[in-house]
This record gives sequence, structure tokens and C-alpha cells, in this order.
Amino acid sequence: MDERLEAEGEVAVARLAIDSGDLSHAAVHLGDALTADPRHPDAYEALAELVAAAGGHTAALALFADDERSIGSVACVAQLHAAAGEWDPAVGSLAAVIGADPARPWAEVAWLADPALPGRLSPSAVAQAVARISRTLPEPLPAPLRDGVQPFYALVRACVAARPEHVLLNTMASTLARRFGDVADAVAWAERAQRAEAGHWQAVVLGAALRAAGRTDEALAVWEAEIARDPSDRELYVDVAELYRQTGRPAAGLAWLDRVLAAEPDHPKAGPAAFALRHAVDGGTAHLLALGDHLRTHPDHGYAAQLLDELCQDEPWLGHVHPASEASVNVLHQMLANPATARDHEIELLSSNLEAPSTRLAVRMGFPRSEIGYQSVSAPDPREPQYQVGVLLWEFGGAEGLDARPAVAPPSPEAAERVRQVAALSWAAPGAAYDHAVRLADLSAEDLLAVCVHPPLPREGDQGAYLLGRQPEMWVRAVQTFACLGLAHHRTDEPWEGSRRRALLLDLLFGPEDWTNEAAGFALLATAWVDPAVREDVGLRLADRMIAVSKAWQQRDATILASLCRLVLACPWLDPTFLAVAAKLLTAVVEFDARTRTTTSCAARR
Repeated sequence: MDERLEAEGEVAVARLAIDSGDLSHAAVHLGDALTADPRHPDAYEALAELVAAAGGHTAALALFADDERSIGSVACVAQLHAAAGEWDPAVGSLAAVIGADPARPWAEVAWLADPALPGRLSPSAVAQAVARISRTLPEPLPAPLRDGVQPFYALVRACVAARPEHVLLNTMASTLARRFGDVADAVAWAERAQRAEAGHWQAVVLGAALRAAGRTDEALAVWEAEIARDPSDRELYVDVAELYRQTGRPAAGLAWLDRVLAAEPDHPKAGPAAFALRHAVDGGTAHLLALGDHLRTHPDHGYAAQLLDELCQDEPWLGHVHPASEASVNVLHQMLANPATARDHEIELLSSNLEAPSTRLAVRMGFPRSEIGYQSVSAPDPREPQYQVGVLLWEFGGAEGLDARPAVAPPSPEAAERVRQVAALSWAAPGAAYDHAVRLADLSAEDLLAVCVHPPLPREGDQGAYLLGRQPEMWVRAVQTFACLGLAHHRTDEPWEGSRRRALLLDLLFGPEDWTNEAAGFALLATAWVDPAVREDVGLRLADRMIAVSKAWQQRDATILASLCRLVLACPWLDPTFLAVAAKLLTAVVEFDARTRTTTSCAARR
């Protein structure tokens, strides 16, 4: 329902309740009206009518005293205080509403913009209101939140100008200025507060303002001096350590975390931060896995989740689907980027060498009327599975056996839609992807296998339109990834060794060279990240597949090799020899691709 229409309906019911004398009922509906539309003028007029019917604003306020008030009811309270000239509680209540839902225009009320208001307010009350808001606001503020908070920030700036000597107001105003990116004012206000009255909170805020301004060494000096003066704030030790990490000096930061952990081994921020700093020092994935293990044993440590997301988000497979590199995919991108090429055009692609069969799925998703042909297949034959497998997703027909077709029937529409809704291109860490896929646990293995070679179209929306129109291969790979993660949840009551889920994933991993090898490999990896008991088995299987494909790569292109190398590198429990081989191979593949991908062995014709 349209927000304005919903608000109008609530106001109409409220007025009927006022007329009948049911003022409590009217208050509920006025709160709901402002919840629907914080700027609805009739709601504020009806609120004035409620005050008159109640016999004054004190009695009207009592109607909103219920602890289960809606956010709109708190906005009503702010308006009632303002109408009565009770400015401090008015600003406090409005701050509570803004802090709870900063994206909405709660602050667009006439009384907040009154130029005389700063002189009527207690600076302590304003500082407390800022503290209430700042607790929930990200730094920096994204544009949609800036618009909602801007009128309140303008009031705070005016209050600082009116009372420049007030220590707490300057301190708290600095925290809000940082979020708006006004770092010069943030530093100036924090410095003024610290000069007027040196204190712990003033030092913390000053350091944060200096950090936001890029003056990191000054920030460290302020914080380290404050720790020397008052060593009780262990959160500040973590801030110091993290700033060392962010400025490329992680080893220097570890000593600060060691001091915290010596006193409090289960500190919710210091432990996760130590993994992040050790990762910055040592590289690899061992400390990322340890951070993931820490999070699974301490799910309440939100900072661990934040750091794991930050450290994995830009890494293929650790934080997102690995990209494809086949020649036909490169040509597909060129065709889709050409405004003269419409999806309904008939496209013919001819590649000199057989590619992963799943590339056909991507090309036909981008151009449904496409034809794809191959001139030859190089040895060793990529159509042959590495070992005898029980499940084959592709069959190869045609005169030369170069025409890949799905070897299984399409999935049920319900299963395809479920995978369509669950599939994602990115995740916080491998364990998070595994957990997200639990919603596919009740699908049949047959349906999940079928989805791998009969992928549904992307979901509606901006991202889906972009994927379909620019990078359909990434959607195909996402669908295959989550279908395989669904298989990882199949019959989890069975012991891993000998389980059907393990057998199916290994069938896909060791099958004909294809993107489904990679998807199954990631599902195995994600399983190992959440279950230490399967790590040795999974790591050895991934290393086995990588080595076999690397041998093929010495004689012909093998586009899945870089992906397999990254999967092996995400198994830090493996013998260092395997990790060294994976790192060396990955470097060689990346360098080779950089030299050769400027030319393509695939031609397109419309």
C-alpha cells in the first residue's frame, strides 16, 4: 500500500476514535500514521486534536506511555514535547526515532529548523541525543541516511556554534561530523574538547577524528598516551592494533592485542583482531580459517564476522564466485556490450578447441538463439573423467563428439525456483555460503544435479537484469555453486565417509572438465571449513584434482586450473608441499593468461 494512503487511513480511524472518546485507540493509530508516513501533515493536525480532546499535552503524553510503542508513537511524543515548549525531551525523543530508523525523514519537522531552537536547548541534552544517534549510524554515512539525518546534524552544528565551550557537546558533535565526512570540524571540535578538559572519552574521540582525517600517527600517539594514563579500556587497545594493521604495520599491532588477551583470553574483539593481524603478517588462509573457527565457537562475537567478511570479500571462492576465463565467455562479453547486438539475434560462435560444456549454458542464456561449435579437442581429452564416476552431467554427441548436451532431465519447477531464490554471487566466507545453502537441504539430489545443467534465469531486479545482460556466466556459476552446496546438505545424518553427499560431490569434482568441477570443489571446501573432521579428506581430493588438471594444462588450455589452485590454497591444513605447488601453479596460470588472453580462439558471427 502507498505510504501516504496508509497514513491517511490511520488518521481517519484516529479521528473517529477521538470523536467517540476512545483516546488510547486514537493514539495508537496516530503512531501508526507517522510510522507509515513521517511527514504526513494530517497526522500532526490530528495529534493537536488529540491534545485538545485529552485536556492538555500532559494527558496526551500519558496516552503514549506504553512500553510497546511503535516508532511513530515516539515521534508523536517528540511532537507533543515540542508543542509544549519542552525542547530537551523533544530533541531526545526525536533522536531516539532517528537512531532507530535513520533512513526515513523523521527530522523534517518544522520545529527542528527554528533558528531560535539552539538557544533554547541544554547543550548536555543535545550531546546525549547525539550519543543516542551515533551508536547506530555507520561511518561514513551512505547517501540515503545522510538525507534523513541532515536536519538533525544542522541543529547540532548550530548548537556547537552557540555553546563552543561545552566539552561534552563538542565531543559528541565530533562523532557525528565524522559520519558526515566533515573531518576538519570533527578534529577541531574534538581538540577543543580535549583542551578544555582532558579526559578518556575526549581522547578516544580525538583519536578517531584524527584517524578519519588520515592523520594516523597523531591518532596513535593520542590513543597510546591515553592507554598509558588509563590502561583500563581494552577496546582502545584493539583500536590501536587495528590502526596499525590498516596502515601496513600489523606486527606492531599484535603486541597491543597480546596485552588484552593475556588479561581477557575471550575478549570479543581482541581475539578476532589477532587473527586478522596475523593474516596480514603471514598471508595465506590459515588465519582466515582460524577466524572462521573462532566465529563458529563464538557466534556472538560480531566483530569476528565483520573481519571475516572484510578479509574474504575480494578473494575468489573465499568471498565470491570465481570468474570464468574461456574464450567464448570473453566473446560473449564483447557481444553483450555492443548496443547493436540484441539478445534475440542469432549468434554463431566457433571455437578452435573444445571448452567447458557449461560455457554453452552462459552463451545461450545471453543469446538464446545462439549456435556454438568447436573445431577440435586437444589431448588429454577433457571429456574423460579423472576417475570412474557414478554421475555424469554431460554427454557428448555429434559427428566428432564435440556437441555437449545435458545428460539429465530438467529439474522440477519448484526446485529450480528454490535454487534461483537462494543462489548468490558473494558471501561473507565459505562457512557462510554453506550455512546459507541449508535452505536447499530438502531438495532431492536429482533435482540439484539437474539444476547444474539446466540453470534458471536470474531473479528479477537490477542485479538480475545486469547479469542477464552483461555477465550471464556469473549467474550460471552461482547457480551451480549453490546447487552443489545443496548437495553438501544432502543426508547429513550419514557419516561423511561413505555418504551419498560426498560421493556425489566427488563425482562432479572428478568428472569431465567443467565449471561443475569447481562448484563441487567449493562445496567440499565449504563443508571442510565448517567441519574439521572432513578437512584432511577434502584437501587431498582437491589437491588430487588440481594436480591432474595441471598435467593437462602443460599440453593444452585448462581454464579451471586457477580456480582449483585457489580452492587448494584455501585448505591451509594441507601439507605445505601441496600449498607451495598450488601457489606456484596459480602464478604460472595468471602470467600465462595475461600474455595470451589478448587474443581469442573464438569467433562470433551474427
